[in-house]
Amino acid sequence: MVFRDREDAARRLAEALAQYRGQNPLVLAIPRGAVPMAKIIADVLGGEVDVVLVRKLRAPGNPEFAIGSVDESGWTYLGDYADRVGASTQYIEAEKEAQLKVMRERRASYTPIRPPHDPSGRIVIVVDDGLATGSTMIAALHALRSKSPKKLICAVPVAPPDTLEKVKHYTDEMVCLSAPAMFYAVGQFYASFPQVNDEEVIELLGAAS
Repeated sequence: MVFRDREDAARRLAEALAQYRGQNPLVLAIPRGAVPMAKIIADVLGGEVDVVLVRKLRAPGNPEFAIGSVDESGWTYLGDYADRVGASTQYIEAEKEAQLKVMRERRASYTPIRPPHDPSGRIVIVVDDGLATGSTMIAALHALRSKSPKKLICAVPVAPPDTLEKVKHYTDEMVCLSAPAMFYAVGQFYASFPQVNDEEVIELLGAAS
């Protein structure tokens, strides 16, 4: 399955999530790519949109490859392959601090005049534009679980089967539209997959507020 663009993927996800329409779900995006998608899904379902801030921990010498992830509290998820790609304890700590700094800066710019929406007691849908290793989604779900949502849902257009198997242990419901065995990168499943910048995220969250 190839999606035309993020809007196409978001509208298809909204259809798959139609049972939550009218229940005021909290739709949380993993920035930045998923923010336009979460806004569309929230509008269709009659919910609220916000971000859940997590960052991947980059492999030494290969910043596109995630060895794990970290959430705003500092909780860290590490893949069991991290040491095999040369990530020492010292490297991981330095990378973790660098990503926590990025998250503090993003929180200050994304939602400067309000705190994050409280997920306690709510149906929470966590959206990304696709999963590769799943590490950032795992960190996001772990962070949200500690805040006692009524139901925690992971919603993505595409992910490889082994990643879905890992992630499903952290969520109450998994919604994934396509799980191809031949998976190289999320972008291969989109005809158009442009970068989403911080200005777009700030504008979308400001409009939602």
